[in-house]
Amino acid sequence: MAVIFHLDLDSFFVAVERILNPELIGKAVIVGGNPTGRGVVAACSYEARKYGLQSGMPIRQAYQLCPKGMYVHGHYEEYERYSDLVRQILSAHTPHLEQASIDEFYMDFSLPALTLFGLLNKSLEIKSQLQNELDLPCSIGIAPNKLLAKICSDFNKPNGMTIVVEGKEREFLETMPIKFMPGIGPVLQKDLTDKGIKFIGDICRMPVEFFTGRYGKVGLDLWKKAHGEGSTLIFGHPEQKSISKETTFQKDILSIEALEEVLLALVGRVSHKLRDDCLTASTITLKLRYSDFVTLSRSKTIAPTQDDFIIYNIARGLLRTAFKRRIGVRLIGIKLEKFNKPYFQDYLFEPESSKREKLFDAIGRIRLKHGYDAINIGASKNTPGAKGKISQEASS
Repeated sequence: MAVIFHLDLDSFFVAVERILNPELIGKAVIVGGNPTGRGVVAACSYEARKYGLQSGMPIRQAYQLCPKGMYVHGHYEEYERYSDLVRQILSAHTPHLEQASIDEFYMDFSLPALTLFGLLNKSLEIKSQLQNELDLPCSIGIAPNKLLAKICSDFNKPNGMTIVVEGKEREFLETMPIKFMPGIGPVLQKDLTDKGIKFIGDICRMPVEFFTGRYGKVGLDLWKKAHGEGSTLIFGHPEQKSISKETTFQKDILSIEALEEVLLALVGRVSHKLRDDCLTASTITLKLRYSDFVTLSRSKTIAPTQDDFIIYNIARGLLRTAFKRRIGVRLIGIKLEKFNKPYFQDYLFEPESSKREKLFDAIGRIRLKHGYDAINIGASKNTPGAKGKISQEASS
């Protein structure tokens, strides 16, 4: 019998922010930036949700609903760091681990077979360890497949635990509202509700032909899910396709020098991530969105690199190619793709690129110990016209 755990870190971004700033504990916390600016809610605490807030909501709308909330910009490097720490803890419990997102994990505890009491104890052990060692609450769902395990973890949040044993799948899903079914968004939910389908059990009582005729493959998938069918396959590290970083400005930017300064910071972030993952990238893509929402992207493929110097100067050239309109820029972003493992070669005389590798390695060790912002790579102030041109100067 397959036994799948789904672990969901409760309000993960908010939980990390509260670790960094305990004064946020017990308050309505919204991660997403300036409440009077642009952008959306990345995450919000359960206290904030009482006011009708939810992830993905425009930040200005959130502020109208909850003006006394605590609005924070977020520390995404810290979220990644804590996510990695969670993964390390979970991997000690089972080698069969799949990270579905930054705050969701699947685990396979099918073998060796555990009793129901043993499964509950394992769940409590994991929850206690994450709480005691990292101060992170989580909810766990246990079921015969990944679909049901995910539904179970959502069923009793926050800090909950739900288990469905084999043979009880239909009974568990029978009276559950269709909104709890993964894959049913607002549009499909309204269409089903208009047809009198309000609960998952209602789907099971209807012939599969109705759903395939109305919704095609999506309908067949929906019908199977309603019957409790789901995958038990646990995948390890998914192959990373790209690394990207972008920022939306509070006010539109007209100066290319200002854009280059922001681009420099973005390149630093993605290049740091690239080296952390021990990868090189061949394709560099610049993204530019104007104030009228016209979005451009420019790409260039080069020899594999993980060097900020090379990546920035390519990105800077792409920016100068794309920035041709005389209106403000709302968003700028950078994306790295086509990854390879770095190739190291011995030289009789140390080339300039090797010196930079040592520099970046030293910077990486400092950031690992003290955080990303402990040291920054800046533009040279001594070179004429060098604003926005990356140099080998490091400032802390």
